[in-house]
Amino acid sequence: MNIKSLLKDTAIYGLSSIVGRFLNYLLVPLYTYKIAAESGGYGIVTNLYAYSALLLALLTFGMETTFFRFSGRKDKDSDKVYSAALCLVGGVAVLFLVLVFSFLKPISAAMGYASHPEYIGCFALIGAMDAVQAIMFSRLRQQRKPFRFMALKMTYIVLNIALNLFIFLLMPNIGALQPIFQRFDGGVGLIFFANLFCTSFVMLLFLPQFRYLKYGISLQLAKEMLRYSFPLLLLSLVGILNQVADKILFPYLVSGPDGQVQLGIYGACVKIAMIMALLTQAFRYAYEPVVFSGKDKNSPQTLAQGMKFFVLFTVLAWLAVMLFLPVLKFFIQPGYWEGLKVVPVVMAAEVFMGIYFNLSFWYKLSDRTWWGALMSAIGAAVMIAVNILFVPKYGYMACAWGGFAGYGTAMLLSYCIGQKKYPVHYELRTMALFTLMALAIYLLNGLYSAFLSTLWSLAVSAVLLLIFAYLIYKELKK
Repeated sequence: MNIKSLLKDTAIYGLSSIVGRFLNYLLVPLYTYKIAAESGGYGIVTNLYAYSALLLALLTFGMETTFFRFSGRKDKDSDKVYSAALCLVGGVAVLFLVLVFSFLKPISAAMGYASHPEYIGCFALIGAMDAVQAIMFSRLRQQRKPFRFMALKMTYIVLNIALNLFIFLLMPNIGALQPIFQRFDGGVGLIFFANLFCTSFVMLLFLPQFRYLKYGISLQLAKEMLRYSFPLLLLSLVGILNQVADKILFPYLVSGPDGQVQLGIYGACVKIAMIMALLTQAFRYAYEPVVFSGKDKNSPQTLAQGMKFFVLFTVLAWLAVMLFLPVLKFFIQPGYWEGLKVVPVVMAAEVFMGIYFNLSFWYKLSDRTWWGALMSAIGAAVMIAVNILFVPKYGYMACAWGGFAGYGTAMLLSYCIGQKKYPVHYELRTMALFTLMALAIYLLNGLYSAFLSTLWSLAVSAVLLLIFAYLIYKELKK
């Protein structure tokens, strides 16, 4: 595998994903400082965006990976495969919108938003467009156009930030707009409308992509792609449930205003931990085309190297966040700090999820995607069970451990079964050694930070982190 090429693409995709998400993260302090924790407003944001993530998985139904798989085959025309994927996802999205707007009020009431059905309608439109755009962004990845990919992602992000700054910094001070601001839960609902506007704008920029629809869709190709993608739909759904089911279930498990307040605190603190999800996403964007269509495709050595690369850098990221949490916590308003104890657990769960993603290629490359659906379903069942059993008593801390248990279960199952079905010689000793080193430094940090001032503690942490990063660099150069 060309590590330099992978690093280059990871850096570019990472710039759009990590830097872009970081810019979006600048909205988190805006939200937490402008939306009081006790109001529960940020709980609404957390809850509806959890539904949105589940909706996107449903509407794309595994077609992103299916597109990569079929466009990389010698007997398939990539333009026709792209057209077929776009037709399938677009058709489902249109049908979905018809159904939602036909039953908008009862759906809104069932979700707990009877007084604001416009929120649900807004997210239905966002979800439909995001699903279509997911295929379009996949096309850019398949064509190795990371700069175009980055430009479109950043356009959305910059526009969204500008609108949110207007909503929370200017609208409350403009007399004529104050009634609108208050009508939508003190600006909370306007966050969703800003999202809708930005998504629509990006869709306009993607209009030239619709010219590929001239290739149409053949019934035979559609059947083949759907046959491959259906297990991936289940895989994607249960995978996303591992990420969002706790935020969807929480209002039902802890009812009343207190439930929304706790969910808001949990959602704000989880944002700090999401750096791991960003790294995983950036790595995935660069890595999937290499595995499915690169010259090193189907190579166990490629998978082993990719796993080592991923684990070492995510362990480094985990340690960096843990050591500098005394600074990072100011990213959210102090009223939300009581939830910071979830950060190390949620980040560890995200590492498990990333490892599980890297392990998943054994069943994707051998077209045995049902295995992935089964293992992810077991992991999701574990996570949901932990939430149902322990959230009523332990609150959002049980949500964090539920994700840890769910991802950990799926990861172990995939490794054990995968080594029998598609053996890969992973460098387990090296990865375990660096993981234990990171844990040792984290525990050591707990000791010296109790005796040193904050400034000196951070200085020692910086030195230890640099040493750890240097050791990783030396290991990857071997």
